[in-house]
Parts: sequence; structure tokens; C-alpha cells
Amino acid sequence: MGTRIQVQLLLARDWNSKPDSRFPMLYMLDGLHASDDENGWTKNAGAESFYADKNVTVVLPVGGAARFYSDWKQSDNGKAYKWETFLTRELPPLLDRDWRTTTVRGMAGLSMGGTAAMTLAARDPGFARYAASYSGLLALTTLGMPQAIASAMRDAGGYNADAMYGTSTDAEWQSHDPYALAEKLKGLSLYVSSGSGLAGVRDVPSGVPGVSTSWTGMALEVLSRFSSQQFVAKLNKLSIPVQVNYRPSGTHSWPYWDFEMRQSWPQAASALGVEAAKPDCAAAGAIASAALAKSWLGDCLTAEYPLAGGVAQDFRGGRVLWSAATGAHPVGGMIGGAYQGAAGPAGALGFPTTDETPIQGGARQDFQRGTIVFHDGKAEIHAS
Repeated sequence: MGTRIQVQLLLARDWNSKPDSRFPMLYMLDGLHASDDENGWTKNAGAESFYADKNVTVVLPVGGAARFYSDWKQSDNGKAYKWETFLTRELPPLLDRDWRTTTVRGMAGLSMGGTAAMTLAARDPGFARYAASYSGLLALTTLGMPQAIASAMRDAGGYNADAMYGTSTDAEWQSHDPYALAEKLKGLSLYVSSGSGLAGVRDVPSGVPGVSTSWTGMALEVLSRFSSQQFVAKLNKLSIPVQVNYRPSGTHSWPYWDFEMRQSWPQAASALGVEAAKPDCAAAGAIASAALAKSWLGDCLTAEYPLAGGVAQDFRGGRVLWSAATGAHPVGGMIGGAYQGAAGPAGALGFPTTDETPIQGGARQDFQRGTIVFHDGKAEIHAS
């Protein structure tokens, strides 16, 4: 696409403790208003904590607002959009090479991302084993839907639906429509959910029974429910199994998508061939003392495991690493992410020698052969 695309990774639970193993991957796709600084599943929902004890590597593309993760027919805003090529052709080999993923893949998303999860899985048979749509628009060519999508894309930043798939009668709409592609989803594990549009327990009530303060959220969820029902009816006609969760209330908003992420996990785990729950574990010795002093670490995810020169244990909020030379120190957050990207204790930095300490506008942590400084939303590595 002629530009750098940021991708966040939530590594599989045993990625560090089993360095010779590879893990299934699960794409989590964002919605129509995807921001360019962080994927919505970590920005607006609890994906980071939820998936910490799951043995899949979660792949979260950043950006792509109103682009439906598609290859567009024409450039728009002076840019060429080739998201389908990026997600299904360019990115997987890199993840396989550098991050030990396998060809066992799932795709899930909310709203626009739910549409794309079904579309991409259907357009590339064999790419995914599991596809989930939370409040997706799953019947793109039904009467009035192209026009509704075009209006939403304009509102989301002035994007042109004609540049994406052509005019409403263009065959490209049909070739990206989950409803039209339904037969190609045979053999996949499928999950579809939506609310009714009525105000639910996670909405701000307006004072009128069943009416939320978010008119847009109500309208979009009604549209999602209608198109999801059409799509599911098509699957039923084709005798393709699908797990459906039509909630009696709820608008087009993040609290419900966070809920659906959790509800659908057992099915995703089964389809991807991993256990749904984490194994039992406990911390001991110096690592336990370090963990108890930092409540943000949360519960343990793995047993203690050996590293060259020391040992480590993984927790929901980070890792604790110990060596005879440095003692036990926790690493987490943005500093932990940068440390992981620098190959952790096996890389240039070595083991941590201090806990994370606050500085003006951020934090720093010292290591045997350098420092990581977090400031202005970025973590920088200063190797000695």
C-alpha cells in the first residue's frame, strides 16, 4: 500500500516458556472508526488482559478506518488500499518467520471487521478455520445496503464507496458480500452475534424506555441485526452450522463487542485446537516475592521456566525474570513490549537490573546492557 502498517501482537501464553513451539493465530479486526494509533480491541475493550492466558497469538492490525479490509478498485484520498492482500498474503509469512505462528488461523471482528472476517474467510478458502462477526453487516447487496454503507463511510472520514467496490450495481459488491459468499464458508466454525438496537444494561439510557442516548448506535445495530438474520438464514438453507447469539437488547458499541469476544472464546479455542482455560500454576521463591510487590502483574499464567542465565515466569500483566547477577524484576506494559521485541533476556539488553521507575512524563527501566525509556507514548531502547 506504499506505507508502513502497524500491527499489534498479543503473544500466545506459552510463547516465552516454550521457545520451540508454534501457535495458532487469531486476527481481531477493528470497526469503521479504526484509529491510526492503536487497535480498538486493546484501546476500547479488554483484549490484552483477556487473551493473556490464551494459547493463541492475537494479531491486531492498526488503522484501516472505513476500508473494510479490502483491496479497493481505485485509489482514494491519493492512496491505494490493498488490505486483503496485506492480511492474507503479505503478513502471514512474516508472522510465521518471526513470531512462530502456524497456518491454523481464525478471524473475528466488530461491525466493519465482522463483515471482513466473513468476507476474507470466504474469499480465500482454507485460510481460516474460524470466523466470527460481532454486529457485522453481512448482506451487503440487499436493497439499500450499499447506499447505507456509502453514507457511513463518508461520515467516517470522507471515504468513497465507489472507489472501494464501484457503484452499487458493480459486481465487486457481490464478490465481497458474505451473504453471496456463504457457500464458501462450509466447513468453518462460524459465530454471529448482534443486539437488537434497544438500550441495554451497557448503554446510557435516555429516559425513554428502550431508547439509548446514542441514536447512531441504535440505528447501526438494527441494520446489523437485519443483515445478520439474512446471512444466518442463508447458512441454514445451505445446511452450514453457525452459532448465533441474538441479544434482546444492546446498541452498536464496545461494551457488547467485549462481551461477545469472551462469549465466543470457547468456540474459537475448539476451532483453533487450544484449551479454553489456562493450566494451574503458582509462583515461588524470589519470583513470588517480586510478583506480590506488584499487584498489576495479576495472576500467573505459566509455571516458572528456565532461560539461559536465569529463570522467568509469566503473569497476566507481564513477566518476572531472575538471574543470580540481577535478582528478580518484573517487566510489563510498553516497556515490556519493547523488551520482548528486542528478544528479551536473550537479546542485546540482557536481564533487568531494576524495576520500572517513573520519570517526568513516563517511565524507565534499566537492564544489564542498556535502558528502555517510555515517554510521549513511545518506548525507546538505549543499548550500552
